[in-house]
Amino acid sequence: MDGIDILISEVGPRDGLQSIDAIMPLEAKKAWISAEAAAGVREIEVGSFVPAKLLPQLADTREVVAHALTIPGLTVAVLVPNARGAEAALEAGAHKLTLPLSVSETHSLRNLRRTHEQVLEEARAIAAMIAAQPPEKRPHFEGSLSTAFGCTLEGAIPDAQIARLAERLMAAGCDEVGLSDTTGYADPAAVKHLINLVRDTVGEKTLTGIHLHNTRGLGLANALAAIECGLTTLDSSLGGLGGCPFAPGASGNIVTEDLVFMLEAMGLRTGIDIDRLVATREILAAAVPNEPLYGFIPDAGLPLGFNAAARRPVKEVA
Repeated sequence: MDGIDILISEVGPRDGLQSIDAIMPLEAKKAWISAEAAAGVREIEVGSFVPAKLLPQLADTREVVAHALTIPGLTVAVLVPNARGAEAALEAGAHKLTLPLSVSETHSLRNLRRTHEQVLEEARAIAAMIAAQPPEKRPHFEGSLSTAFGCTLEGAIPDAQIARLAERLMAAGCDEVGLSDTTGYADPAAVKHLINLVRDTVGEKTLTGIHLHNTRGLGLANALAAIECGLTTLDSSLGGLGGCPFAPGASGNIVTEDLVFMLEAMGLRTGIDIDRLVATREILAAAVPNEPLYGFIPDAGLPLGFNAAARRPVKEVA
């Protein structure tokens, strides 16, 4: 991946903001995205094309996408709940579209008001719209297996159901599937188990990323388990903002700052400047002052003399 080992996909401007009551001003969103990109973040999920009446916090997604597209080298990602949202995302020029399919049908009905079959119909329609675009304008299309590690409404989801839905998303035309711990139920063993399950079903190259929450304090442990299984894309949110408004108690994305520190301390390249990343929190603190921001690194600081580059193993030259 062009000079990095792990791609950090920042989801705060979407997942983080959709879960709070405050509405961040458009200019603050632009400043946040620009600052993170300047710190070295290469992919940002900047919003979601959903009706403004449902998520007024994301009503300006089109304008946010337009700004993000002016930043060189940044992959501009959005979440789309259906074909109508995907059409708007295509018109806006987003680089990556993610359609969530809750493996818990109860959650799917609560979140998207769609059954599994209806979401799969939407996936086929989105894939057809993308295929109709000129090759150079086709965004990457991911189907996200939400509530994959368990649901606050249904409990555990059978492996066979998860595997079947992964297979059907790929058959519907997705470029890849992703795993999402929407409810914060995952543990490292479960992460490894589901990664192997899905890869055995749809192939190793069609599962590269995972979306984890830190609801029960296992976020970084789960991220490490995912890396050990070979995943190369991890979602996280600046300051740990986020959760799912339709999954009770499922708050708290992995803190981007802490995740970057862990990876860099291990000698893995993220391409992100931790000091500049932490400084970006000032934008959030000013724009949504009543929202708590989490993270250990912003409070404790980096270890004395910390040098990420020096921790990377020297590669032997043949």
